[in-house]
Amino acid sequence: MSGCCGPTSVELQPSTQAAQPDELPIVVIGAGPVGLAAAAHLAERNLDFVVLEAGEQAGASVAKWGHVRVFSPWRYNIDAAARRLLEADGWSAPDAGWLPTGAELIDDYLAPLAKLFGDRVRLGAQVSAISRLGYDRVRTAGREAAPFLIRLADGSELHARAVIDASGTYATPSVLGASGLPAHGESDAADLVDHALPDVLGADRDRYAGRHVLVVGAGHSAATTLLALAELEDTPITWAIRAGNAARTYGGGEADALPARGALGTRLHAHVTFGRIRLVTGFFTHSIERAIERDGEQVRVISRDSSGAEQTITAERIVAATGYRPDHAIAGELRLDLDPVLGSTRALAPLIDPNAHSCGTVPPHGADELAHPEAGYYAIGVKSYGRAPTFLLATGYEQARSVVAALAGDWEAARDVQLELPETGVCSSSLAEAQEQRVGLAAGIGGGLLSTPLPLATVSASDGGGCCG
Repeated sequence: MSGCCGPTSVELQPSTQAAQPDELPIVVIGAGPVGLAAAAHLAERNLDFVVLEAGEQAGASVAKWGHVRVFSPWRYNIDAAARRLLEADGWSAPDAGWLPTGAELIDDYLAPLAKLFGDRVRLGAQVSAISRLGYDRVRTAGREAAPFLIRLADGSELHARAVIDASGTYATPSVLGASGLPAHGESDAADLVDHALPDVLGADRDRYAGRHVLVVGAGHSAATTLLALAELEDTPITWAIRAGNAARTYGGGEADALPARGALGTRLHAHVTFGRIRLVTGFFTHSIERAIERDGEQVRVISRDSSGAEQTITAERIVAATGYRPDHAIAGELRLDLDPVLGSTRALAPLIDPNAHSCGTVPPHGADELAHPEAGYYAIGVKSYGRAPTFLLATGYEQARSVVAALAGDWEAARDVQLELPETGVCSSSLAEAQEQRVGLAAGIGGGLLSTPLPLATVSASDGGGCCG
């Protein structure tokens, strides 16, 4: 035995009745596009797997923005292994040039793919913690031979030979406060604040029509919401960003390789130019105060910059399109090596750093860059990017392919990472050079999105668009 200052002389061994890791399935957390892509690659390699989805359907987070149309066509939104499995089952791919809504992404792709995997996809299975069977984070000897222990919110547990965490970041939006902390009074005004991509023209219309709405954020989700709000008559709109101008959000216009995405910025720019949307720059949200006025309840949002200068915007509702952040709490007993800035792996951070890269200049990367000291654990998809807003769906699919190849022991395939992305326009690093002095980045869902009612047949300066969601 040992005391507090001495080494432990006896190593307690895991139960000999536990299954050996090679006999256990690989657990995939999340049945979104990237999680199901990982499942497709596992199925092709005949590796046993289980997909754990916290929601009650495949693509549960996507369903929350089902009214929104992505601005990349179907050709960019279907994983290669998933396509092969679906087509072998008689599935016909949607029109390659069509831009699907979130609901269409589920109905025409994710739901059929999940159905193909049957009871390997477990719905309503929320992961609360991951560890090693019999090992906390401190214990080393024999660690890599111990199975992973996955505990669910209902108290049940299962064991796995490896874990692929594709749980995403949608459930953990960033706060309104410009310093990364909640603004003073933010929780008290929570009933007047919606996070990115409310259904402004549909189910949520009554909350916005005729009310002064403040949209905070400079990413594609903010642009999408602003364009939808502009469709509502007698609805004053204020748009607040930290940058000195909105050039990054306006993007590349007609030069964008995805026309719908370029048109998103073009149309938003026009609304600001002609006064439909009031743009407030250099706005650093510091505090929120509720106020009862003659016309009803309002909220005062106060900005305070680094010099102490203040600005105030009074509105009736707020849309916080300030991006998302990863939550690594479930992996607290695993050995993770996280970049101190982005929250990605240290190896991946310089490849996705938004100060140096746009979503279209991120180089190919895979299992090597996504690996942690905890062998057999990988976070993929938007969660792997931490706070970087440079993620694209096609990148996540290549991550899934590479990681599964590595888990299969096929390191040649795992390291043969290839990625071809369209010119990005909206997220071009060259367009963002003038903003590099601002504090942080405010962005919406990785890739950006567009409200459904905007026309699709021909995309021009009068139309709207989105990105590679």
